[in-house]
Amino acid sequence: MLNELFSLRWVTLHGLVVLAGLAIYAAASHTLKQRRHPSAAIAWVVSLILLPYLALPLYLMVGNRKVVGYRPALIARVGSDTAAAKSGQLAAAMGLPDSATFEQLAIHQDGGQALQCLRNMIEGADRTVDLCSFLFGRDVLGDEIAMLLMKRAREGVRIRLMVDGIGFYMGGRPNLSRLSAAGVQVALFVSPLRSPLPGRTNLRNHRKMVVVDGEWMWCGGRNLAAEYFEGEPSLRSGKRAWIDLSFDLRGALAQQAGDRFEQDWIFATKGSIASTPQLAVRTCTSATLRARLVASGPDQMDDTVYTLLVSGCFTAHTRILLVTPYFVPDSTLLMALTLAARRGVAVDLLLPARSNHQLADIARHAALRELAEAGGKVWLAPSMIHAKAMLVDDDLALIGSANLDERSLFLNYELMVAFYDPSVVQRFAKWIEWQQAAATRYRPRPPGLARDLVEGMVRWVAFQL
Repeated sequence: MLNELFSLRWVTLHGLVVLAGLAIYAAASHTLKQRRHPSAAIAWVVSLILLPYLALPLYLMVGNRKVVGYRPALIARVGSDTAAAKSGQLAAAMGLPDSATFEQLAIHQDGGQALQCLRNMIEGADRTVDLCSFLFGRDVLGDEIAMLLMKRAREGVRIRLMVDGIGFYMGGRPNLSRLSAAGVQVALFVSPLRSPLPGRTNLRNHRKMVVVDGEWMWCGGRNLAAEYFEGEPSLRSGKRAWIDLSFDLRGALAQQAGDRFEQDWIFATKGSIASTPQLAVRTCTSATLRARLVASGPDQMDDTVYTLLVSGCFTAHTRILLVTPYFVPDSTLLMALTLAARRGVAVDLLLPARSNHQLADIARHAALRELAEAGGKVWLAPSMIHAKAMLVDDDLALIGSANLDERSLFLNYELMVAFYDPSVVQRFAKWIEWQQAAATRYRPRPPGLARDLVEGMVRWVAFQL
């Protein structure tokens, strides 16, 4: 009798746990308008039914990828058929900020030039320096930047440094306490050990930007660590310099970047920030060039960068030029690229022959074979390339921090800048073509059974690559 009563209570308790898990899943999916691939949705539901004690904690840790609620779509009308016009229309419909003016755009040719610009910005700041990086290296570059930041903080400049909670560990756990002691305000964007929201532990701030005095912006793909600039091959770490893409500019667009940093800072510090001074930003009265800040991630209702990438493939007339360290696209983006190639658009993809993520290198081959067979050209560079860019025709360039993989496009907080002026697009194209000159053409080969199985297994975890 006792055994039967115990069994009944166990079944009842188990059923309640299953129902609670399904209710949490349904409520979160509905409230945050979570869009998942059907296979992912089925996997979560089946796991919550069969393994609720494992699946429910896992879902609370990594299950949600949006932290904003539903927002009605906006509609913008444009008459032009260019890639830039279509991209601008779509960006406006997704509620992204209006395009803004800028001037004095400098595309950094290499890590040395990028580093010198960063030094000049920090040393030349009058009032504020705001830095956001996925990781901050515990190395020669990180030490140099830390010394500069501490020096300027002691001189009265307000310095704020924001590092991702996961990137903090990947960068070697830099000594942030000494920065704080010198007057630098430091925040982790959100530590995985104290996440304030369900599912936040799997979402990373991958944005990279520096904003000085609200009017000078530095952006791109470089983290604040040695390999992203000049490396440190003479030291025992043996870090070699990677090829990366970054730029700096001045103007109203930089102020928008400052506003974006402010929003991220408030979230990272849970609103407990010191009073922010009102910055008297000088207007670029002579600036005629315009660009748009494109933030993507859990704080955006739409998958903004992904949407613009897919749209760009369908609106392209002549060419699509891409560079990324990791190419693990979802089926829709891959289909958009292959269809563009099949209809005669010149699709060129530049990748490192070997990246720093072996699993991503294994997972990419199925997509590379499909793109190459559709007529796209894939180029493999001999060195590690960490640059991220997509150019469409001669009037749209998306440059910033987002990789062409599912983690960047669906999970991470990312930041891109959409440039619309043909002269600017051409300057970025020349930088990419310069890197492409040293690359070799990828030739697809049919995989064997073992290789096919390994690639398929790795693609199961594509969201985490």
